[in-house]
Amino acid sequence: MGKELFDNIPSKVSDLLSDVKNGRIGLPDLQRPFVWKDNKVRELLDSMMKGYPIGYIMLWSSPDDYENTGHIGKNEKVYKRPDDLVIDGQQRLTALLAAMYGVTIKDQNYEERKIKISFNPLTCEFAVWTQAYERNPEWISEICSVFAADQEHTISRFRKSFIRSVNESREKNGEELLTEEEEDVIEENINNLLNLGIYSLPTLKISSKADEEDVAEIFVRVNSGGQNLTEKNFIETLIAVYDNDVHAKINRFCAESRVPANGTAFNQILQVDPSHLIRMSVGVGFRRARLRYAYLLLRGKNLKTGEITQDVREENLRIFKESLDMVTNLNNWHAFMNLFASAGYLKGSLVASSNAVVFSYVLYLIGKYEYKVSSVELQKIIRKWIFMSTITGFYTGSTESEVEKQFADLRDIHHADEFVFYLNSVIANRFTDDYFVYSLPAELNSSSANSPAWYGYIAAVNVLGTPMLFSTAPLSQYFVLGANGDKNSVDKHHIFPKHYLEKIGYDNDRDRNQIANFTYLDYTTNIDISDEAPAEYVSRYREKLGKEGYRLACAQNALPENFEQLPYPEFLKQRRLLMAQIVKKAYNELDK
Repeated sequence: MGKELFDNIPSKVSDLLSDVKNGRIGLPDLQRPFVWKDNKVRELLDSMMKGYPIGYIMLWSSPDDYENTGHIGKNEKVYKRPDDLVIDGQQRLTALLAAMYGVTIKDQNYEERKIKISFNPLTCEFAVWTQAYERNPEWISEICSVFAADQEHTISRFRKSFIRSVNESREKNGEELLTEEEEDVIEENINNLLNLGIYSLPTLKISSKADEEDVAEIFVRVNSGGQNLTEKNFIETLIAVYDNDVHAKINRFCAESRVPANGTAFNQILQVDPSHLIRMSVGVGFRRARLRYAYLLLRGKNLKTGEITQDVREENLRIFKESLDMVTNLNNWHAFMNLFASAGYLKGSLVASSNAVVFSYVLYLIGKYEYKVSSVELQKIIRKWIFMSTITGFYTGSTESEVEKQFADLRDIHHADEFVFYLNSVIANRFTDDYFVYSLPAELNSSSANSPAWYGYIAAVNVLGTPMLFSTAPLSQYFVLGANGDKNSVDKHHIFPKHYLEKIGYDNDRDRNQIANFTYLDYTTNIDISDEAPAEYVSRYREKLGKEGYRLACAQNALPENFEQLPYPEFLKQRRLLMAQIVKKAYNELDK
């Protein structure tokens, strides 16, 4: 057997949680969104109570050369620097801290909340807290109150108070009081609950001699509770250790991107994740696309020589911080987000890949700060780039390899005009005549609701300010967040209605739900058309709009003028070609 990088250390739940609270063990998950549902926390406690295994914890002894600027978390702790980092088991430890000790967690919107688990000492059942359990005297509404009483050495008083409340309720309801046997069961089960603290949780401790690459390799190979651990989780943990202020800044920006408020990172396009900001900062500062470079750089590795030194680490951290400042600068951020909107992508629901946002922003910042492209020219080229890269899926597939190649190309570019010329040439290589005549229509031959081609067509309609079919209101205004919150004021509608197609023999959803058979309609028009055959509703709207008005509506919405008379397959074929030309027209508008 080769080198053994870890020790097996028997641990008790209470010892692990105590070490997290006092800072000896670093648990960055307390600052990140907690992804478990409350019911999963209940199941975890139930498994422990029944003596079932719940997995293991993996720790990494902090290397001696780690010198972070402070502890993980916002509360004062005994240990200013963690001795061990939690590499696997972060969600389990966070769940136990929250349920047993009332520690607040952050939800997926980074808002603080508590996880409340109720307990019935008579039946030994756990349940997710509700008002019903709060009002029911036979339930302890939050188990953290039991552990708090134990820590305050008042558990006997707590138990007597509970028994008294149950008896008072039973007497009031004309029920029999607790028997001595039931009181013994209550005492035994409360003790069993407290004994979860001495539940044995297998703990693997990785040696401090293991470097980041060893730990990362272990990290991404481990399967925890059926959920594969990811490289980005490991890198976020490292950042929390190297510089907690940077970690806090990243999480604050992510939190603010989710909640509408002035002077924050909120936007309609992307709910920012820490990995997005890390990718952006590494891209801007080091011209690297692969996420794994983040931990190599933080380790202090010179990517050219392969050497790892303290001086290189400090320099890399300085560059990372400066890049993060550019990335999180709200003037930069909102100026870029406005470009997404002006490229027709008014909401995140129209953007098929978050990588298109991440790496387009990197290009924007490189163009602004390194190549000093003028504001007007930079806005124009990045707007075109967003439009092209999003509809063509430029940042899908082997994204990191594609961006690494792009960064390599940029090493030979030294001036603003060369930068603009380079991006224009990449766009021209994608947006060829053949693309609009053959490739894009072929991509529109799909029933995928998340197709970049469909989203690109809608973006094109928004760029052109096109009114919705049979309406005078531009479609774009219905994608602006308003009184309806995140819900759009319009719905997609089948041009050849679904039930009509079923009647004439099309019983396959893939055929009926073709992209080319969809358009957006306002609610009134949607209800008016309903399931009518095209020949029926078209005659009504042709009369209502007049000959020229109807012809214009068809042209603006990529509809063959006599589409209602066409066989369904021929209609789809012709419309795909027209939709592709609408996209081309919108791009030409952006290119002016």
